[in-house]
Amino acid sequence: MQKLFNEIASQNNDSTLKDFKDLKVEALDNFDLVFLGSACHHADLAPPVLKFVETIPESPKFKLAGFVTHSTYPPEGSDRHAEMFEQWGSKCSKTYEKLQTEKNIDYKSYFRCMGIPSKPIESFINAKIVTDDKEWAEYIEIVAKHPDEKDIENAKKFAKEIIKKC
Repeated sequence: MQKLFNEIASQNNDSTLKDFKDLKVEALDNFDLVFLGSACHHADLAPPVLKFVETIPESPKFKLAGFVTHSTYPPEGSDRHAEMFEQWGSKCSKTYEKLQTEKNIDYKSYFRCMGIPSKPIESFINAKIVTDDKEWAEYIEIVAKHPDEKDIENAKKFAKEIIKKC
């Protein structure tokens, strides 16, 4: 996740990178554009991020773009990958879109890519989702490489496109 934070922030000379734990919702109106990132938990944004976005007032001054790392395959692969993503990663974009309608936020878009899971999440995935040994070996080899250089380049491209729109 930190790699994505850094790359997105590097796309604009007039940007400020804030750690989420140091961020106050009132401060967001000091920015024209906010990129709000989160790891995916339970198919949605992480609980602290969900709690934070609930406190965003209606019709804020800033524009919003989101980015997420998830520990499941992207849906564009096989039917199995699409099924896994729908179950374990699909709510993130819906949460950002819900902010647009419920909070009247000028929402631009969101970026997602795979990210290596923490050890507790890895154990959960192996115990509940990817239980077949062969599938697990393939999965863990792939997810351990993310975010990779292609993900980083795509994040840069995403940030440039969003900044250009604003």
